[in-house]
Amino acid sequence: MSSSSQLQPVLDRIDANFNDSLERLFALLRIKSISADPAFAADCKAAADHLARDIATLGFAADVRPTAGHPAIVARSNGNSGARPHVLFYGHYDVQPVDPLDLWHRPPFEPVVTDHADGRKIIVARGAEDDKGQLMTFVEACRAWKSVTGSLPLDVTIVIEGEEEIGSKNFVPFLEQNKNDLKADFALVCDTSMWDRNTPAITTSLRGLVYDEVRIKAANRDLHSGIFGGGAQNPIRVLTRILGGLHDDNGHITLPGFYDGVKDLPPDILAQWKNLNLTPDSFLKPIGLSVPAGEKGRLLIEQISSRPTCDINGIIGGYTGEGSKTVIPAEASAKVSFRLVEGQEPSKIREAFRDYVTARLPADCTSEFTDHSNAPAIALDWNMKPLAAAKRALTDEWGKETVLMGSGASIPIVADFKKTLGLDTVLVGFGLDDDNIHSPNEKYDLKSFHKGIRSWARILAAFADAPKE
Repeated sequence: MSSSSQLQPVLDRIDANFNDSLERLFALLRIKSISADPAFAADCKAAADHLARDIATLGFAADVRPTAGHPAIVARSNGNSGARPHVLFYGHYDVQPVDPLDLWHRPPFEPVVTDHADGRKIIVARGAEDDKGQLMTFVEACRAWKSVTGSLPLDVTIVIEGEEEIGSKNFVPFLEQNKNDLKADFALVCDTSMWDRNTPAITTSLRGLVYDEVRIKAANRDLHSGIFGGGAQNPIRVLTRILGGLHDDNGHITLPGFYDGVKDLPPDILAQWKNLNLTPDSFLKPIGLSVPAGEKGRLLIEQISSRPTCDINGIIGGYTGEGSKTVIPAEASAKVSFRLVEGQEPSKIREAFRDYVTARLPADCTSEFTDHSNAPAIALDWNMKPLAAAKRALTDEWGKETVLMGSGASIPIVADFKKTLGLDTVLVGFGLDDDNIHSPNEKYDLKSFHKGIRSWARILAAFADAPKE
């Protein structure tokens, strides 16, 4: 019997038991699993234990395993034989700090279903969307399959970490140590968004990241500008001149070789993106802007999703306190980030940036650099069969064509899965732009949670029935 023929009773069970699914989510949301603050270490352990117990009720062999930081969970469905497709699902139970607390409309760890200003029903709590609500859509879909059919339509391993919000610094060693238990055909991540409230999306590319800090030094101390002005080199002037040359008048980045390996979107994908009609009015106006600042001749959606970028994230130098101080600083620094796309090598971009800076230093100036981050871009094969199966399943559930979209952000764990486990990742999520993740009053649409569960139930069936590679 095909999995698709068993699907309708599973969807019916999801609908009938949705209030129970919501209460299980609320139980998880009440746990204050803030990974950044050592004061909540016990809460992080409690969240891991809670999830492991819950997932074990579905017939998974679920373990809480130590890392050098907060623990992780590995859960394997019984009967993994290798004869069926095998997926690795990833989520994280840790959440962001709640500051500033006074901006919350209610206590952040007392979840509630309430009304949005526009009438939508929403779940409000820290972690409601990022990522407790999202990961529980998958867990609840597995629960429905087990409840109705007694088994899952394919083999599943679930791995859930507790340090995503602080950079997952201990997770890559954990992957290395647990390689044998994390083998699968491909990975699934539910930490992304829909195109809009009614249009599902699969994220098919993630930009990589190079984040560097440059410090330019000149004199051996700060100088009086009345005595030394005009004769002494000013590091702020040097730094801003160099940074100002990183873009030309058309918005192109001027580093030599920066665009080597960068490809244009396939014509059919570009046409689909154009039809989405992302405009400056809809995207920039809400933040008080009106004119796209990226490469001229590119759609706005390309500028923010599929093209590489360079941004100056901060500049420090000289006197920045109250009042005035006539000083020529001894040094000035800047933090600069590059969002990269497929075909760009992070180490080469970093080297090109540093060479660009040092080649433009005048006499009496030196430079120092600090590496803050380094992650490659990720792009799925547009013809990947699991991608096509997930796209069909989402379209069936939401009644609108699924958008294949690029993300301007970086999710380093996706690169880690590829590098460490050799797995490609299908990224499906049900978040919305107004979910206030990392901010006060984080929310998750009740519709996103409900239809997210139904979506995963459909996707599991579609993966099970898809022709083998």
